[in-house]
Amino acid sequence: MTPTSPRISAALLAATVLSVPLAVAPVLTTPAHAWKIVYDPTNYAQNVLQAARALEQITNQITSLQNEAQMLINQAKNLASLPFSSLQQLQQSVQRTQQLLSQAQNIAFDVGQIDQAFKTQYGNASLTASDAKLIEDAKTRWQNTVGGLQDAMRVQATVVGNIDTNRTQMSALVGQSQGATGALQATQAGNQLLALQAQQLADLTAVIAANGRAQALTDAERSAAAEQGREQRRRFLTPGSGYQPGNAKMFNGN
Repeated sequence: MTPTSPRISAALLAATVLSVPLAVAPVLTTPAHAWKIVYDPTNYAQNVLQAARALEQITNQITSLQNEAQMLINQAKNLASLPFSSLQQLQQSVQRTQQLLSQAQNIAFDVGQIDQAFKTQYGNASLTASDAKLIEDAKTRWQNTVGGLQDAMRVQATVVGNIDTNRTQMSALVGQSQGATGALQATQAGNQLLALQAQQLADLTAVIAANGRAQALTDAERSAAAEQGREQRRRFLTPGSGYQPGNAKMFNGN
């Protein structure tokens, strides 16, 4: 073995010392994939605040959409029509009453006809009219009075017959008004209740008119009968035109 020189020995020793850190380096160094997490409170608070604001905006949008939907629902309810109508029945009741009034016997509800009748039938008894004419006029006046009373009773019967129908309609309309789901339904129910009241007032007016007509005809007949009675008494008491005694033959001329 060749003796080693001092210079070569020093070089080998230096190489050995330098090789030791390289051998233990993998054990002492930190792995490249390991990260250290850094917590930033300020950044975290800002992120949370931004998320809360975004959530608040979404909540407000949802609330706004719900309000709009409810508004549309309310508008639909307000525009919904009432599913019940009594106007046709009310109109038919009024028409029946009007027909009865138009069918008034002899002297109708006509100003011109009334004036003519009172001029010819209910005026002062004619001094030149025959007894037969006076009797005929009295019969006509009696027929007018009876016809007026009959017409009044027919109107009364019709109005009384409407009471039960009106009661049923009123109950139905009150129920519809209380159960109305919108402004339009409530308004329509109220209008129909007003129409029912108008129909009842029309019936009442018809009864008053028919009763007044009958009473007027009765009073007019009494007045005309009294006037005719005075005329017939005058004629009876007038010399030469009253009762004249005569011979009566009975039982084969005996």
